[in-house]
Amino acid sequence: MSKPVRTRFAPSPTGYLHIGGARTALFNWLYAKKHGGDFILRVEDTDESRNTDEARAAIFEGLAWLGISVDEGPNEGGGCGPYNQSERQDIYEKWFQKLVVAGRVYEDAGAWRFRFERKPITMHDMVCGEVTIDYTDESINPDMTVKRSNGAFVFHFVNVVDDIEMGMTHVIRGEDHLMNTPKHLQLFEALGEEPPEYAHIPLILNQDGSKMSKRDEGAAVAGYSEMGFVSDAVVNYIAMLGWSSKGDQEVFSVDELVRYFDLEGVNRSGAKFDVEKCAWFNQQHLLAMGGDEFAALAVPYVEGAGVAVDGDYVRMAGSVQEKVKLLAEVPGMISFFRDGDYPFDDAAMEKVRGNEQAVVLLEKLAESFSGLSDWGEAKGSIGETAKANGAKPGQLMFPTRVALSGMMGGPDLGEILSILGQEESVRRLRRAIGELS
Repeated sequence: MSKPVRTRFAPSPTGYLHIGGARTALFNWLYAKKHGGDFILRVEDTDESRNTDEARAAIFEGLAWLGISVDEGPNEGGGCGPYNQSERQDIYEKWFQKLVVAGRVYEDAGAWRFRFERKPITMHDMVCGEVTIDYTDESINPDMTVKRSNGAFVFHFVNVVDDIEMGMTHVIRGEDHLMNTPKHLQLFEALGEEPPEYAHIPLILNQDGSKMSKRDEGAAVAGYSEMGFVSDAVVNYIAMLGWSSKGDQEVFSVDELVRYFDLEGVNRSGAKFDVEKCAWFNQQHLLAMGGDEFAALAVPYVEGAGVAVDGDYVRMAGSVQEKVKLLAEVPGMISFFRDGDYPFDDAAMEKVRGNEQAVVLLEKLAESFSGLSDWGEAKGSIGETAKANGAKPGQLMFPTRVALSGMMGGPDLGEILSILGQEESVRRLRRAIGELS
């Protein structure tokens, strides 16, 4: 009977949560959830000189925002703790003594080196396939330090010990760790323990093919919420960076990602990050929402811009649901509803002035609007007014939009008229006529 699946994410709290780290966490989480297993958060905080409380908080907050739930970790606890490496020194010392007894380590200038077996080591990676490193030539692969002269244990050793102690069955990590794995396999063998399955995933690249760094656009997970992304869309997008389903489907709910994710679908080549593509995914997720949910998610952005969310707010937000890619765009798209003295877009007004009939047509429309007994006919009367005055409907539609909103684009005209009502719509037409005249 196979062991229950256990995967982990082991970040260092030395900087914000990078999109590459988030994808590593996501792939581990998806694999664990797909197989009914557990996802463990382990914090590699042994570098006291570089650790910060802010970076530590950013890891926890970033994972929580993405919806990546932790089964065992520093905050959740669990049977394999502590989950901070800084608290595990006694555990490392215990396993180090096993290497001492086995004669696999020796002292060198105060530090301790692990004695490699001089033979080829072959690993069977679930993404990269079979990889062999030959340790026969000591000049190419010298014995590695596992304990420094100050008593601190190095990454390779504590990584292996933690994976043993925490019962890891699968280690999914970036391909920049691929060449470390044969070293780890030698440690597992020396300690008499079964290694986990390994899967090394491709790096995330910029559009020019360079490795995505912490300074590049879109690198910090913390910035996505501020920009107006919803977490499910970001999860969807980063899942598609280096993985694809067997079909043509691109837009997935989180539940669907759990259902369909497999390591066979992970590509070997690096995945290029595209913030515009991420925004497209966000738009698809916004379009799939109910109007009430969309309006509720937009509230923090709308309130932050000083736009009221009472009265017809839900209808106002709903009127732009199909127009926006990001929630942060909502306040700018609906503020004209609340502000009767909105500024007119210069380019829009210039285009209206290029239509010699615009002022006359708007005056006729104001008269037509004033005389309507059924406001539900308002949108239809735009085309009728244009035709009655020898113009095409389009020649009046655009000036009407600019007059009512001050903008070139935005919600459907019928929705604008319905929300504004008869009296306010007429007033805005007359205001625009005055501006044009």
